[in-house]
Amino acid sequence: MTLRVDGLTVRFGGNTAVDGATFEAPLGRVTGLIGPNGAGKTTTFNACSGLLRPSAGQIRLSGKDVTAMVPSARAQRGLGRTFQRMELFDSLTVEQNVAIGREARLARSRPLKQLWCPPAERTEVREATEEALELCEIGALRRETAGSLSTGQRRLVDLARVLAGGFTMLLLDEPSSGLDTAETKRFGEIVIRVVAERGCGVLLVEHDMALVMSVCEYLYVLDFGELIFEGTPEQVRASDVVRAAYLGSEAA
Repeated sequence: MTLRVDGLTVRFGGNTAVDGATFEAPLGRVTGLIGPNGAGKTTTFNACSGLLRPSAGQIRLSGKDVTAMVPSARAQRGLGRTFQRMELFDSLTVEQNVAIGREARLARSRPLKQLWCPPAERTEVREATEEALELCEIGALRRETAGSLSTGQRRLVDLARVLAGGFTMLLLDEPSSGLDTAETKRFGEIVIRVVAERGCGVLLVEHDMALVMSVCEYLYVLDFGELIFEGTPEQVRASDVVRAAYLGSEAA
């Protein structure tokens, strides 16, 4: 699956938050979308995941136009997402939180499926949950309640939940928010492992440039809603345009 965005424009009244952005995120690669605060990154994510309707442009998944599809329909086509502000069920265990990722995808919008599922689907949920816990290296926390975890551990539960959903294209929104250096490094290593073992694609919005440069193979840079540069991390680091707009001393 490739996520392809062509000419994406999002307006709020007289304000243009995203202006004609074109980019793609293929399978088997971590693609970064970076830029200063207010550049339009989260707005772009919301358009890609169906939380808002773009003013113009087209969004495609594996060549299929999904611009008018609701979020649940995009999820059924393999698009999963995390948010900067995590929404875990604090009273449930880690295992239960992760299992919800597969249960929700199986249930979709069918009320009865949310109340009961056949044995085969219960097995599917259990196996998907176990695999996601292992991938994110949080199996030892399975019985802990989510509310008792550190921020770094909660980020991994959040990632495991979307992995349990079996999505092939992941949109990760500021996953290092609230993490210290060691936690961020571990999170990045797990993302690389997930892409290598599953072959999924990742589109990453992130301010931590150490994380971006260590996990992303290709980057798109937004500034005031416009894409001003694209290239490998090395090309982005060397770009005077990007340095002036965003990186500054962080690129040194």
